[in-house]
Amino acid sequence: MTRETSVSRRRFVKAVGAGSAVAASSVAGCIARAQSDPNTVQIAANTDLKNISGQVEQKLKEVGMPDEISIEIIAGTASTGARQQQYNRWLSANLEQPSLLMMDSGWTIPFIVRDQLANLTEVMPDVAEMVKSNYFQTFRETAANAQGDLHAVPLFPTTGTMLYRKDLVKEAGYSPDQEGWATNPISWQKFSEVTKKTREQSDTRLGFTFQGKAYAGLSCCDFREFTGTWGGSYFGPKKNLFGPVGERPVTVDSDPVVKASRMVRTFIDGDANHALESVTGDIAPRTVLQWEEESSRKPFAAGNAVTHRNWPYAIAISGAEDAFGTDLGVMPIPYGVKQEQAKFDGYGGSVSSLGGWHMALNPNAGQSEAAKEVLRAMTDERFQLFLFETLGYLPPRRSLFESQRAKQVPVMGRYLETLKYTIAHSIPRPVTVAWPPESSKIAQQANASFTDLKAPQRAMNQLAQQIREIENASKRDEESRSQSRIAAGGR
Repeated sequence: MTRETSVSRRRFVKAVGAGSAVAASSVAGCIARAQSDPNTVQIAANTDLKNISGQVEQKLKEVGMPDEISIEIIAGTASTGARQQQYNRWLSANLEQPSLLMMDSGWTIPFIVRDQLANLTEVMPDVAEMVKSNYFQTFRETAANAQGDLHAVPLFPTTGTMLYRKDLVKEAGYSPDQEGWATNPISWQKFSEVTKKTREQSDTRLGFTFQGKAYAGLSCCDFREFTGTWGGSYFGPKKNLFGPVGERPVTVDSDPVVKASRMVRTFIDGDANHALESVTGDIAPRTVLQWEEESSRKPFAAGNAVTHRNWPYAIAISGAEDAFGTDLGVMPIPYGVKQEQAKFDGYGGSVSSLGGWHMALNPNAGQSEAAKEVLRAMTDERFQLFLFETLGYLPPRRSLFESQRAKQVPVMGRYLETLKYTIAHSIPRPVTVAWPPESSKIAQQANASFTDLKAPQRAMNQLAQQIREIENASKRDEESRSQSRIAAGGR
């Protein structure tokens, strides 16, 4: 599992690494019990939500859930991929429970495409309209179909940010507060200069730490941020994120993507072949090529790095009073080119990867009316603030980032302006039926392009060919499945 799916503050502070797998027999027993009680709504969710299930039920009732309704939370596995497979089994078997499913925003759309989730625009039009009017648009789009119909209620978003040692940066002669780094992105050129100068003047061992390993987190997150900030993308304009597979352009070999690869290579080895002259080199250790979220976070948390890319959970940890406190600075991901200079529409400027979770309604739910009441209560502002205060779940509503109550939340309240900016300037994963094999190829070639194993242009050319082959194969498979469904319907 990658941190793109978000890890709550409480989970990290109190139970890092705790397992959350549920035995199949136990799950089956819970489902059977819930089916016997028409007023019990079963929710498949994260472990941290289950751990406070009593508080969750109480708060839901406080904000409007009828008193006769109760909830039962089943903790899903820690692996988001394994949970996706479990949900698919439940929904394919037309099970009535769980009634509500907490879904990773990165793989909600495949369920929507397969018509496995209730269409909330049809069955809860008032809620769907409210979400459309008040929630972050980019995050909302990961819970909707191509026509804009809502199929899940956004629960909480998460996004990539750049953490930095504000105290050391100031000592090096920079003025992040006066220059407004919190919401005014700086360029990669300035970022690399600041990182190197601060590292040298503070005698800090490392400069910039991030996730560069050939794994899912590189293809979905770090590399997409690097390429997006240079105005590049995997599939041309942003409108092509979710397909159509086999018909959209493959643009991983375009100039801005290659330029992003050259930039990262320069960060790691300043005088490498194919270095990018517009940035300062030698600011990242070669070990980033093997680092994921935690392995890259720990050197920064230990005071051994100046800047660090990660998810909000890292802010909650490093911004705590027993860590860096107010000496922790947070800013949006730096940019390579401005939006108006981007090669592809929807990119350029500061670009953050978008993660988070939604709550979907099982279309087979036996307690559908009760489940709708639970879902409706979850959209209440007071419930969303409760989740933020208790678990660190960022609100899905834009307006709540301006509320005094949210600003008073320890640690995270200090960085709401930055987080609001990064969510608004985030890009979701291009999740389609073709994404799993594409993600693997992107991670492998991106990682290789950061080293002297392959020239960036050569790596991206090879990647483009691999992606086109996957796109075409996926299109043929989908056409074959469609023909089979038509034939089966005609018999």
